[in-house]
Amino acid sequence: MSKRKGLSLEEKRQRMLSVFYDRKDFFQLKELEKIGSKEKGINAMVIKDIIQGLVDDGLVDTERIGTSNYFWAFPSKAVHTRKRKIADLEKQLGETEKKRKATDESISKAKVGREDSASREKTLQELKEKKTQCQKLEAQVEHYRECDPEVLEAKRQETQVAKDAANRWTDNVFSIKSWCKRKFGFEESVLDKQFGIPEDFDYID
Repeated sequence: MSKRKGLSLEEKRQRMLSVFYDRKDFFQLKELEKIGSKEKGINAMVIKDIIQGLVDDGLVDTERIGTSNYFWAFPSKAVHTRKRKIADLEKQLGETEKKRKATDESISKAKVGREDSASREKTLQELKEKKTQCQKLEAQVEHYRECDPEVLEAKRQETQVAKDAANRWTDNVFSIKSWCKRKFGFEESVLDKQFGIPEDFDYID
């Protein structure tokens, strides 16, 4: 079996969100650490930070009841939160783009019959900063779009289809290898070497 690659932070966040979405219940941190560790393959030591990050992003709610903190989340709120965040970022992006265009116009006017000046250098620096800000905002908008539950579910389904197809081909390869061993008496290692099949070739989990 090939070694499983480590989970990215976003994958860990989505796995913990799925705990809330699937169970539709309220949890204490210790419960989340236990579920995340046993069922989602996440180190219990980092789950507290992951949950806090989800709370900070408005994707998970928390309330102190008595002496305990409880956490919960619903897909409908996640969709609303992301749409609001995207709308805010797009508004900021639009405003930044307007300022960038205004700066472009200022530069164009400054170039007419003028040599380099402190004012022009300042304008160029402002343009550079606005462009950098635009790029950051565009990246944030794209990030929140990719985290939309509907988009994630579509990607999950696409991944499952691809995985099922890959496993069918894997099954076919194993069937052919088995037939060759019975028919011609070849060793498995010889077949693997002849057809370029890696040693860790196996089904995808």
